[in-house]
Amino acid sequence: MDLPTPRATENAVVLKVLRSGVCHTDTHLRQGAYDLGSRGSLRLVDRGVTYPLVMGHEVVGVVDQVGDQVESHRPGDVRLVYPWIGCGECRHCREGRDNHCPSGQNLGVVRHGGYAQQIFVPHEKYLVDISGLDLSWAATLACSGLTAYSAVTKVLPLPPGEPIVVIGAGGVGLTAVATLKALGHQAICAVDVSEANLDLAVQLGASATVLSAGDSVSSDIVRECRGPAAAVIDFVNNSSTATAGFDSLQKAGHLVQVGLYGGELVLPNALMALKMLTIRGSFVGSLDQLRSLVELAKSGGLPQTPILHEELNEVAVQTSLDRLAQGGVPGRIVLSAPDNC
Repeated sequence: MDLPTPRATENAVVLKVLRSGVCHTDTHLRQGAYDLGSRGSLRLVDRGVTYPLVMGHEVVGVVDQVGDQVESHRPGDVRLVYPWIGCGECRHCREGRDNHCPSGQNLGVVRHGGYAQQIFVPHEKYLVDISGLDLSWAATLACSGLTAYSAVTKVLPLPPGEPIVVIGAGGVGLTAVATLKALGHQAICAVDVSEANLDLAVQLGASATVLSAGDSVSSDIVRECRGPAAAVIDFVNNSSTATAGFDSLQKAGHLVQVGLYGGELVLPNALMALKMLTIRGSFVGSLDQLRSLVELAKSGGLPQTPILHEELNEVAVQTSLDRLAQGGVPGRIVLSAPDNC
């Protein structure tokens, strides 16, 4: 698509895109719906998404224009973009939790995003300084990193030896393993259908792995963890993985559902009460959490997940989304602007 060049006014900033990560969420945006199991599907147009859409929400750019009320940024500044912006008026937005906003204006989802030459950011507060970080890896922190960090903080603190299970060792799951390790956790069990991904998980800090196959996944998890898990974070979150995660929990355990593969989890009501279980959803994270994650990365304590490099163009966007939809990408694909590869 050819779009008018955005113009920065008031508190807004326009950046030239340097890096744009490719996220599995974009495959759902391309499909146009989420699978709700027996409830059918949820059309994204009913959630405020309009097409045609420029996707891309893991963006690092260089400031090109600033509005007349911008105070802290100047042209030439290289920044990571926080894309999960809200309406700016509701209680959640006023309290700094834009990602909780029921009328989100997320970049690359509702507003045009970073699979482009430039991106418009409505307020400079959504820019994060990433000085000293690799630009491609930094781009992934806006979603992959933030999603993992937010989910991990929903189950921590726990004693380091209490088993935490990470289902799905793709780009986000691997980041969760690395984050758990960086925050001092020791008992981390990674679950995936790919042995190669599980090998990467071990390199990033997993203490145990389960190759997901057949109907024995929950018993395999309990065996590898030497007992039921204190927490399960499901980055796949389909009918099979959610059930396996639920069945793996110890009493008072936590299941955090993150992935958007769809389906449904049928809950046994008596077990919910008898085992005092907690199930909660997690969608990306707040701006403050992104800043905390970036500081953790700058400290050198966060292991870097694998990055696959491609040029930012329409062909690479298409082929990268196809690869993600097919599964098995070992890490995160990041697209670089042609002049900055």
